Amino acid sequence: MQVAVFSTKPYDRDFLRRANAGHGHDITFLEPRLSPETASLAEGFEAVCVFVNGVVDREVLTKLAAWDTRLVALRSAGFNNVDLEAAQEVDITVARVPVYSPHAVAEHGAALILALNRKIHRAYARVREGNFSLAGLMGFDLVGRTVGIVGTGTIGTVFARIRSGFGCRLLANDPLPNRECRALGVEYVGADRLFSESDIVAVHAPLTPDSYHLVDERALARMKRGAMLINTSRGALVDTRAVIRALKDGTLGALGIDVYEEEADLFFEDLSQEVIRDDVFARLLTFPNVLVTAHQAFFTEEAVGRIAETTLQNISSFEQGNGVVHPVTADKLA
Repeated sequence: MQVAVFSTKPYDRDFLRRANAGHGHDITFLEPRLSPETASLAEGFEAVCVFVNGVVDREVLTKLAAWDTRLVALRSAGFNNVDLEAAQEVDITVARVPVYSPHAVAEHGAALILALNRKIHRAYARVREGNFSLAGLMGFDLVGRTVGIVGTGTIGTVFARIRSGFGCRLLANDPLPNRECRALGVEYVGADRLFSESDIVAVHAPLTPDSYHLVDERALARMKRGAMLINTSRGALVDTRAVIRALKDGTLGALGIDVYEEEADLFFEDLSQEVIRDDVFARLLTFPNVLVTAHQAFFTEEAVGRIAETTLQNISSFEQGNGVVHPVTADKLA
């Protein structure tokens, strides 16, 4: 099958080529992300492969359908960047990678907590400059602290297991309580109680219309003063402007994010020689108690390998007339 792969970096090409050895597709690698401006690059391809910041809206899908593209294969679990109703209307199948490595994302969230709590990022910079003072670097023991987990799907459950190993008290909020989490001692509570009792709040929920800005000004106002917020899911789950206000007045004690709601024009690119034009993001970087990583929580050998293999399985199954292995539609997921 002829496949146009958008948003490719050297590591994408390496892993996809390796996985494709067992599938034999005709793959063309493209550096730009899919958008209305770049959609013409997909003309003549039966399938397009898209990463997290690709735009797959009605305009793009209409163009793809006109060029006889029949499949959009997402290299991600999330699908908030796809207009699923429009895809159904133009008869384009959408597939995703529902699970690649929950350990990768959960472990990265745990790393953000440790780094922020013990000020590792600040200590590293100090020592390199010959400053060995401990002033301002004091943290707290994690044992006995209350961690609130928003979303206990596969990643949230692994994160709960990690935090349980640290001896934390665990609260969770999810419309579908998880039996494994309950067995770990997780207590399911309402959102108000989770925010008000937690020393650390970690977001592991999918982005849907209902969860947009789930952590907003009201939620932040309910948090313990000086609490820590971690987000490794999707940027738009958190209202960044509200977070900045909470950081300024001390309501929020620390912020660790691997995602940002306007990350599409920033993350995955080297902008070190340019001026960051996003004033909100630039403001975030001025806080000493904020740690930002550029959507790398998924970035392990195991996860990237699994993403490549599952993506190609979806494409091969579709080509063989069996549908995709992991479809996503407006009314159901697999």
